[in-house]
Amino acid sequence: MTDYEAVILDVDGTIVRGEELLPGATDGLRALEAAGCSRLLFSNNPTRGADHYGTKLAPHGIDIDPDAVLTSATVSAAYLATTHPGEAVYLVGEERLETILDDAAVELTADPDAAEVVLGSFDSEFSFGTLWESLRALEGEVAFYGTDPDVTIPVDGGEIPGSGAILAAMEAVAGREADAILGKPSSIAATAAMDRLDADPSNTLVVGDRLNTDIALGSNAGMDTALVLTGVTDRADLAAAEVEPDHVLDSLAAVETVL
Repeated sequence: MTDYEAVILDVDGTIVRGEELLPGATDGLRALEAAGCSRLLFSNNPTRGADHYGTKLAPHGIDIDPDAVLTSATVSAAYLATTHPGEAVYLVGEERLETILDDAAVELTADPDAAEVVLGSFDSEFSFGTLWESLRALEGEVAFYGTDPDVTIPVDGGEIPGSGAILAAMEAVAGREADAILGKPSSIAATAAMDRLDADPSNTLVVGDRLNTDIALGSNAGMDTALVLTGVTDRADLAAAEVEPDHVLDSLAAVETVL
């Protein structure tokens, strides 16, 4: 038995699917509360800020403090504001991400030739013209980041291309990889999470449905990990996985078995 002092929880595929609460999610959250675990929700959604998840989960009777929520958007905004203050950031991404960056006092430019930093992310209006402009923006020694590596995003009825697909196109035309991913599973994301939790990684559990983001985040940072099978990963995926979770749970409801 391990006494965890903190837990990092993914949201989509772990607590909810779309707007629907996943079966057993409330039971799992109650078990974590009963065990005295500090709770941080961490979504790789690059189009949402912390307030969104309080609004999203409130109808299900789940009370979320915005200070206990991180997203790849908020982590990216904080990182760029701190690491590249006053530098012109060229964004390939959604308007909602632009607003989050602007709120964090990140200097944005729509001129690819003025870019000092390039940030690639999910963009539902991504086009040949966008790719051409990003190629111009990536000329020279500009810093190049991605919000998250998710190649696809599950939606009702299937999947749509995610940030990772757009980053791959930008990397291909520029002939270089992004300098870093800022959301999960990066060390930047892990540091942001532990700063919020004020806990030791060895006493922290990460719960999520994606091997290459949630489980990799925990594994890389010395945290225990639990994969839930309510999202994009099933048992067949585990056989070929490079990252192995410490626990595999049918749903968040089963988290009490590892506490």
